[in-house]
Amino acid sequence: MVQFDPNVRIGSPSSLPYDPDQDAAEKRDIRKKYRALEKRTGEQLRPQDIMAAELVEQVEEADELFQKVKNPTEATLDSTVLRNVSSISAQKARAMKLGSAAFDIDDFVSKLAIFMGGRHELADDASELDDIGDCVMDWEKVGRRALAKSRRVPVMGFMLGPLSVEQKKRATVKRSKLEKSKEEERKPQEIREEDIQRSENETTKNVIKIREILEESGSVNLFRFVVNPNDFAQSVENIFYLSFLIRDGLCALEIDDSGEPIIFLCEAPSAQDRADGVTCHQIVMEFDMATWKRAIEVFEITESMIPQRPAAKTRLGGKWYG
Repeated sequence: MVQFDPNVRIGSPSSLPYDPDQDAAEKRDIRKKYRALEKRTGEQLRPQDIMAAELVEQVEEADELFQKVKNPTEATLDSTVLRNVSSISAQKARAMKLGSAAFDIDDFVSKLAIFMGGRHELADDASELDDIGDCVMDWEKVGRRALAKSRRVPVMGFMLGPLSVEQKKRATVKRSKLEKSKEEERKPQEIREEDIQRSENETTKNVIKIREILEESGSVNLFRFVVNPNDFAQSVENIFYLSFLIRDGLCALEIDDSGEPIIFLCEAPSAQDRADGVTCHQIVMEFDMATWKRAIEVFEITESMIPQRPAAKTRLGGKWYG
């Protein structure tokens, strides 16, 4: 990969890991060579179509190209090439053969058990192998054979392998159903239709009422109209009801020369007006407790133009909620 060159002075253009001013012709040449490598190591390439020595050469060629990489685009191409080489190498490793036949793990374990005396080779008239658990395997025998091939000092350790351990079958446990006593069961309160006292549509009634008040007052400051100095909640409700008039085009909002927001009734645009390009706009208005108090102080509001409404109450199942 990237190697440090002591002859390159720190701060010179060739030592910079990232250089946005790298020569365009040099970058095109690097990309061209990377794409050629990527084509030779494509994902559609089969492992048997390429030799291990060729993979090593391609990695070395990619390392040499990476010395000139100064931008993310070329670095991405480098990672793609290495990913393809790694994928092909892994496939070749899985398909690797030892000698004339593939390495069989089960056959190796079986022969290792026979070597340690855990099994006996089949006789001519035998039909099956002896049970592994009938005799104890001689681990020291295979240990002595392994010591002849290793210079490492043997140490104490533990080994729990598959040679003398029977595979345990997982028993299925049937879970009994959770039975609940009927005494603990509780039913929700049943409410009949006649228990709910139906009331008229308060929203529609209040929207009509606010329109009548605005029609009598004419053009008026928005805050002087909607703010109730004695009730913050009803001030919010007044803005809510007023928004229906603005949505339907029955009320307009504009800023006068002094910077005050003024509202007044207007005629809703007809279908022809909308066809001519007339559109209605709405805004999202933030109105919190601080704004309510500030509006009362700035505009000196002492009385609400919209009469105070009584708190709404609902009768539900013999109880009143408000």
